[in-house]
Amino acid sequence: MNTENNENTAPSASAESTEAPKPFMRTIKSFIRRAGRTTAGQAKAFEVLGPQFLVPYQTSLLDLQAPFAQADATPEEAAAQAAKPIVLEIGFGMGEATAHIASVLPDTHFLCCEVHEPGVGALLKRIGERNLTNIRICAHDAVEVIDHMLPLHSLDGVHIFFPDPWHKTKHNKRRLIQQGLVAKLAARLKVGGYLHCATDWQPYAEQILAVLSAEPLLRNRALQSHPQLEGYAPKPLYRPLTKFENRGIRLGHGVWDAVFERV
Repeated sequence: MNTENNENTAPSASAESTEAPKPFMRTIKSFIRRAGRTTAGQAKAFEVLGPQFLVPYQTSLLDLQAPFAQADATPEEAAAQAAKPIVLEIGFGMGEATAHIASVLPDTHFLCCEVHEPGVGALLKRIGERNLTNIRICAHDAVEVIDHMLPLHSLDGVHIFFPDPWHKTKHNKRRLIQQGLVAKLAARLKVGGYLHCATDWQPYAEQILAVLSAEPLLRNRALQSHPQLEGYAPKPLYRPLTKFENRGIRLGHGVWDAVFERV
């Protein structure tokens, strides 16, 4: 689902209380740009729904509840909205799973990063078709969004589903899930918040488990509850089986979920 290009990850920064803004001097990217044509329906969704559901990239911290605020809300409604958890999704592809998760978790706000324009248009179209109100999209590199827009201790969860596995050994360094990025995400999670990664490529699953396990701010939720899974988690009910995943299962491919909690 997700596409990314992670060249050189930044150093780990687990002591989040001392983290200070730094000049943006990095080649790391959370994506590769893919060719694709935006359909008429997706273009219409950009025009009609973009002003409400697209969050512009900025180089200053974002009040994450602000994009979800309703202008005509009563004080009680505004307080209820502000109390809802916020989940960051990195790379949603064409948005099928994202729209499903948002529909089954209507009391959670989702800030979703994707640079593939047809994918952004497709998710906007799904938002309109399903009348979803709990999704906002930042069509920008997620790494820069994390660095510049997300305050520390601001997220209740992070979803990274099926990032590009970069199968060749010489390309493994481009994988998204690396120590530097995980440290940044952990620092932006609230205590008790979670980081959920899923992949259908076993070598990448092993790397993900190792990298998450090495982050001192994270704890593996599955170790005690499901020891038979050797650190991996059962597929959470909110994550649907995508067409891509179902095809892989029919071909005998495995799928690995890793769910870690901020301590």
